[in-house]
Amino acid sequence: MAEKITVKAEKREEFGKNINRRLRVAGKVPVIIYGGGNEPVSATAQLSELAAIIRSDSGINSVFSIDVAGDINDVIFQDRQVDVLTGRLLHADLRRFAKGEKIEMTVQVHIVGEPTVELDDDAVVTQAMREIKVLCEPAKTPEFVEADISELRIDRPIQVSDIKVPEGVEIVDDPETVVVTAAMQKEVELEPQVAEGAEPEVAGEAPAEEGEGGE
Repeated sequence: MAEKITVKAEKREEFGKNINRRLRVAGKVPVIIYGGGNEPVSATAQLSELAAIIRSDSGINSVFSIDVAGDINDVIFQDRQVDVLTGRLLHADLRRFAKGEKIEMTVQVHIVGEPTVELDDDAVVTQAMREIKVLCEPAKTPEFVEADISELRIDRPIQVSDIKVPEGVEIVDDPETVVVTAAMQKEVELEPQVAEGAEPEVAGEAPAEEGEGGE
């Protein structure tokens, strides 16, 4: 599980277009924190810190902590406003979680292990599913889950039901969904090649007789 990031924020007391312009110049972003059974809180946070979270592997699905004057809560991006020309984050709505609340998250699937039964040289192993949905408390969200391909066979793919997750984490996807397969590679039939210098026959055209064509 990745180390959780904590973003420092300041409670916001002033509002308006001019104030927002000053915040942008200062490298800050207005945010609203709501949910979790408490009243919404308006605050400002550093653009660089929020942008780094959005650029991370988990992106806007990242669960992080926000500290507003000592009041620390786990949050996730619920909505955001971005400048269409520059791509700069202008505003963010952050969803706060109540203690013990579970959320649905998308995490990466990593392949581990080797098939215990040797596969044919022509077999191709394909990862059909690279992400999986899980339900858990934000603090227990795994950075990724592992798909062990030890039991992978031509006639036995690895399914969602084969993936093991930590305690407190539940997989949401259909257990029968295929994650990794092994299949024989089909040989590609090559089209017949025309010999160099030879001209292809044209349907309906009789072959020229030797000597025809004049002097």
